[in-house]
Amino acid sequence: MTKRAVTLYDVAREAGVSYQTVSRVINQSANVSNETRQRVFQAINQLHYVPNKVAQQLAGKLSQTLGLATTSLALHAPSQIAAAVKARASEEHYNTVISMVDNLQPQAIFDAVKQLLAQRVDGIIINLPLSDALATSLRQLAPNIPMLFNDVSPTCTAHYVIFDPSRGSALTIDHLVALGHRDMLLVTGPSDSISATLRADSARTQLYRHQLAPVLTIAGDWSAKSGFDAITFAMMQKKRFTAVVVANDQMALGALRALTEAGFTVPDEISVTGYDDTSDSAFFTPPLTTVQQNFSRLGQVSVEQLLRLISGATDCQHVLPISLIERDTVASAHATPPSAKQLARQLKKLALQLEHYSQ
Repeated sequence: MTKRAVTLYDVAREAGVSYQTVSRVINQSANVSNETRQRVFQAINQLHYVPNKVAQQLAGKLSQTLGLATTSLALHAPSQIAAAVKARASEEHYNTVISMVDNLQPQAIFDAVKQLLAQRVDGIIINLPLSDALATSLRQLAPNIPMLFNDVSPTCTAHYVIFDPSRGSALTIDHLVALGHRDMLLVTGPSDSISATLRADSARTQLYRHQLAPVLTIAGDWSAKSGFDAITFAMMQKKRFTAVVVANDQMALGALRALTEAGFTVPDEISVTGYDDTSDSAFFTPPLTTVQQNFSRLGQVSVEQLLRLISGATDCQHVLPISLIERDTVASAHATPPSAKQLARQLKKLALQLEHYSQ
């Protein structure tokens, strides 16, 4: 026998209030005391009540709630975007519910969006790296609920607010080439990230335009440790380079640490660039030259555009500008890069330090 669905009357009975009071709480009416509101929410949680979204849509009601599907907030960029989304939504008297994805497998992403839909959100911002096909599939989960994407290709037909994915790498490569750099190591993001792929493709394309190619390309996972490991691996391969082009600031932090511990001076011997201009990149040692992406602005514009879509707008494809912030990790290339003997000595020093830290 199928179990009967929990209704508003069940919630009202459990909370000891009227049906109308439960309705006012769910619709976020102001004329309900905090004590009563808490009792109703407690009853909702105990009974696992899920509002009938279809019925509410038929009644023309909005929940005044936006959803945000995002990767780990332990990373700088997602956390800054989430904070901006929440703040801007609050200014418009909207609540924000967040569903965080532990991995980027399609099923995990679908589950995260479904969780938001179950909370009867009026629209969803999806800050996850998605292919065009996966973005289209997500839209089909709820065609009547506006969805806006932050990490898709400009070729995607869905609604999006994104940064120009090719401009940043082009600015970086042109800057380094102008300073005489020809031997560059690329440290990219993970292969399952569309933004990482677009940044890497753009960097390689810009190098080819200068009749150059990367000395080596190593994929990281956005973490500082993976930047450290990438430099270690490159030196073990006895690759000689005068510049390291890194796909985000956190990996650049790890790269700086590895170069310093190996005995290289940044930027006198090797230049390093990052990507994102996170709030602490100006306080690295040395302060990091990086591509600036205004994540707070991305979050704010995403909310504004999503509210337009909720109000009936039918188009939203915004590409936000970026710029190169020149600080102290880039200098002119030396005429002669470190010799093989210098590289061997520095690699030996790094190996000893790694052995020390592993004990």
